[in-house]
Amino acid sequence: KIMNIYANSISGFSTTLNDLELAKVLADHRVDFVEKDIMINKGKPGGGGGSKPSQTVPYGITRVNGTSYTGSGIAWIIDTGVDLDHPDLNVDASKGFNAFTTGKDGQSLDDGNGHGTHCAGIVAAKNNSIGVVGVAAGATVVPVKVLNSQGSGSYSGVIAGVDHAASKGKTGDVANMSLGGPTSLALDNAVKSAAANGIKFALAAGNESDDANNHSPARTNGTNIYTISAMNSSDAWASFSNYGSSVDFCAPGVSIYSTYKGGTYTTLSGTSMAAPHAAGVLLHGSWTTDGTVKNDPDSSPDAIIKRN
Repeated sequence: KIMNIYANSISGFSTTLNDLELAKVLADHRVDFVEKDIMINKGKPGGGGGSKPSQTVPYGITRVNGTSYTGSGIAWIIDTGVDLDHPDLNVDASKGFNAFTTGKDGQSLDDGNGHGTHCAGIVAAKNNSIGVVGVAAGATVVPVKVLNSQGSGSYSGVIAGVDHAASKGKTGDVANMSLGGPTSLALDNAVKSAAANGIKFALAAGNESDDANNHSPARTNGTNIYTISAMNSSDAWASFSNYGSSVDFCAPGVSIYSTYKGGTYTTLSGTSMAAPHAAGVLLHGSWTTDGTVKNDPDSSPDAIIKRN
């Protein structure tokens, strides 16, 4: 049974195989490699918040020089979905993708967890009278639902989401991936291929206090791919953040206030929050750096990204 066919990033498919079938596939000269599917998770969890508070500008938005978005690019949020009717987001569900086909999560692109909505708000919350402001305020976000209401999914589903973004996205778009797990050549290659076609990818470095080279997609390097570590409001290293040579920039990721499921707002921490700060900057199209993060554990301090 073929579950996913990948044609826009990598060339391949996902399926279930018994031992005999696996041996036949491995012996086929057309097959480069086979990987066992792996479960993947979102970053650090958090709680809900109140609805429709007066608008504030979170410190991270100011730190990376966020402003209203005037371009035509969109942000592909490869995550738990997005709150489709959140009053502080411009959501285009018509371009969206759902890796789930059964159960509650298969019924809608709506966010049953909150994580994807939080990332979407950091990228693009509207500059209006309520809630928060995003780095590229008012930009369109597209839900690519590859994680369920518990924040879990499979690499096969994540690759399907990347493949969808590659098929529908265009140069000038960004894709935010605030998720991660063990290393996967298939996932890394999918991201590389999609990014080579012009979509900029912002990847969370991960929250294991470990070398990002031990995790996918964080370890992925290539054209238009940026792995992001996390810092606090004082530009000091976040103790949970992964580090290492795969990391390209650092961004705010501690106590970040943003949109949440059910039309609400909340504060979360993680490299999951740092990556969408960078995604918003990348969506603007022109970026620079402003100093380096303090106390980077790999002794090669990451540059802090900001809009030019």
